[in-house]
Amino acid sequence: MRSLILGVALLGPLLAATAAPAIDVVDAVRYRTEAPPQGWQEPGFNDSDWQEGHGGLGSFGVPGGRVSTEWLSPEVWVRKRVELDAVPAKPALLMHHDEDAVVYINGKQVAELPQHTSEYFVHPLGPDAAASIRQGTNLIAVHCRNTIGAQYIDVHLVSADNVPQLPPAKRQERPKESHLITKWGEQVTADNAWTEYPRPQLQRDAWQNLNGEWDYAVTPIDQRSAPHQWDGQILVPFCLESKLGGVQKLLHDDQALWYRRSFRPAGEGERTLLNFEAVDYRCEVFVNGRSVGGHQGGNLPFTLDVTEAVTDGRNDLVVRVEDATEEFQLRGKQVRQPNGIWYTRVSGIWQTVWLERVGDAYLSDLTLGSDAQAGTITCVADVAGGPAASVTIVVRDGEERVAEAEGKPGEQLTLTVPDAKLWSPDSPHLYDLEVTLTSADGETVDTVRSYAGIRTVGKRRDADGNWRFTLNGQEIFHWGPLDQGWWPDGLLTPPSDEAMVWDVEYLKEAGFNMIRKHIKVEPRRYYYHCDRLGMMVWQDQVSGGPSPQWTRMRPNPNDAQWPDEHHEQWLRELDGMINALESHPSIVVWVPFNEAWGQHRTVEVGEWNSRRDPSRLVNIASGGNFWPAGDIADHHSYPDPGFPMRQRRFNDYVKVVGEFGGHGWLVDGHAWDQSRRNWGYGGLPKDLAEYKQRYVRSLDKLKELKSRGIAGAVYTQTTDVENEINGLVTYDRREIKLPASELAELHAELLKDDN
Repeated sequence: MRSLILGVALLGPLLAATAAPAIDVVDAVRYRTEAPPQGWQEPGFNDSDWQEGHGGLGSFGVPGGRVSTEWLSPEVWVRKRVELDAVPAKPALLMHHDEDAVVYINGKQVAELPQHTSEYFVHPLGPDAAASIRQGTNLIAVHCRNTIGAQYIDVHLVSADNVPQLPPAKRQERPKESHLITKWGEQVTADNAWTEYPRPQLQRDAWQNLNGEWDYAVTPIDQRSAPHQWDGQILVPFCLESKLGGVQKLLHDDQALWYRRSFRPAGEGERTLLNFEAVDYRCEVFVNGRSVGGHQGGNLPFTLDVTEAVTDGRNDLVVRVEDATEEFQLRGKQVRQPNGIWYTRVSGIWQTVWLERVGDAYLSDLTLGSDAQAGTITCVADVAGGPAASVTIVVRDGEERVAEAEGKPGEQLTLTVPDAKLWSPDSPHLYDLEVTLTSADGETVDTVRSYAGIRTVGKRRDADGNWRFTLNGQEIFHWGPLDQGWWPDGLLTPPSDEAMVWDVEYLKEAGFNMIRKHIKVEPRRYYYHCDRLGMMVWQDQVSGGPSPQWTRMRPNPNDAQWPDEHHEQWLRELDGMINALESHPSIVVWVPFNEAWGQHRTVEVGEWNSRRDPSRLVNIASGGNFWPAGDIADHHSYPDPGFPMRQRRFNDYVKVVGEFGGHGWLVDGHAWDQSRRNWGYGGLPKDLAEYKQRYVRSLDKLKELKSRGIAGAVYTQTTDVENEINGLVTYDRREIKLPASELAELHAELLKDDN
């Protein structure tokens, strides 16, 4: 929206005119984005099947606009009715529009304006146009196009002698509601919503799932006490904005989201633990009206000991949530106004809520490690609550007991497994663990089940001096997709465990050996499935906050300036993610930053991350501003892979193409919103055959880069997501664009053993 129409009056000078009464501003409209039948501009035309909205219509952030209804398609047709007590002496149009705006009043064309504008202006109507206006109801009809950049259309009938002040844009209260739903989402009910045990590496037999229907309410943010009236019910663990949650409302930064349900503790134990797998973003929890704690950070599990507040009978559980989405919050791809590569926001509880009863002393965490050469598993068992004397760990391979160790809580125990079977993508062997906590008098006070894989992650130079990834001492090319982990029906929450497994199994069958989990922390069961199926994971930190200029791999980069308090929260959330996930053998690389998003104190963060977990490699900034930190130099290149190989300053790092591809293909009927400009990198191919040819072309270029020293690569991406149609699979997972068997055949040469 750049130039102004010549020969019309600007809005500013007319605001002082008061000679005539102002015409009421009408923002309620009906609109459509596909060409309507003839006569659409006539007053008697039936528009009952058109969408309802409010002006203006356009893309959020358009210069000079006040967008109340998102319009992202190439064309739009708009109708609205204006009531006049009298025909103004000097009628005019108050407009701000995109290309080729054609305006009709009561079926008669009164304006045709080809150039787009960058602010509102007044367009006087001549005698012929004015003759179409009448006392009573008037129909304003507009057709407008957009071919480039931001877009906008808003038209009002006014008196040129008294131009009204337009009200602010109507605040959006609902997210985009798409028709898409997965086959798993269709089967979700309050009884079957995420019934699996959520913490596979520290599992007790007795637990209580609190998923299901909860009461919810949205209140002003300054309300600190639970509501007396509730707005309805929401299906936990699906978020407020999701289709599966059953609400589909937006939570604004001046609002609080409340949840309520009752529970009766089941099982035996002296302590009651209330577990939340994830709540976005900040929450406080109340049991029977008593605050029992809270949490900040929308992507991490946390546990509250609610023993002192719980009674034997019915208990009332209330959760209060705040979620501003942006600023310094770590929120990944969530934004207040979704567009392009940015997606619908997620607020509130979005993973499983559950209870367990434990003894006075109990196992609170297990930290597992391994050494492939030594054939060992290490375990640190942390204990909470009362005192305990010893921990016993038994390792089993199937029914066979293969190792055992005993020691004190909090100390590292090493278990040597004879003829150890190593974990790898080709052979993802897992050993079962049983961990027992005993008191000073030898009484068993807690027992949990877990598992471990024995493997060692590393790097080494090849014969040509290029750094390569190693697993268990053997070179391995890391090859996988960028995986957003978003769903059309659950948003951040997969509709079911089975659905989540389907994604991993498809990628495994397609011949990938790695997934880059992109600025999202999945439910812990996701990593369990990667462990058992044999899928390596590059795990991104969730991004947020201000960013520096993106200079990619160029020398002398800058970091964003972050205040200490926000950096410390960022680091707490990174440490929390590592703490929650570090025992999974599938995770081989940590990725603190992506493409300079929130990138700050890079060298300090890289050094901290390498100290925090020396058993894995650190990709400090995937595609971001390159600093000499961590183990990996990562370049993003679209649509075909590339890397600045001639720059010798990268020679001390493992070189990877952290993102490439993004070839788009729209499958009719399976788009989030087919009327939008859905996109992929490099423009869209003319047919499916060209789409496949582009994939093969990029793969051929990657093979050549591998021969020159590239050690890993990430193809964008597993599935379509909202406006992005560059997935190997549609967003609803109902149509596979490139079958797994075809991909596996294409990938075989890339992954063959070159040694």
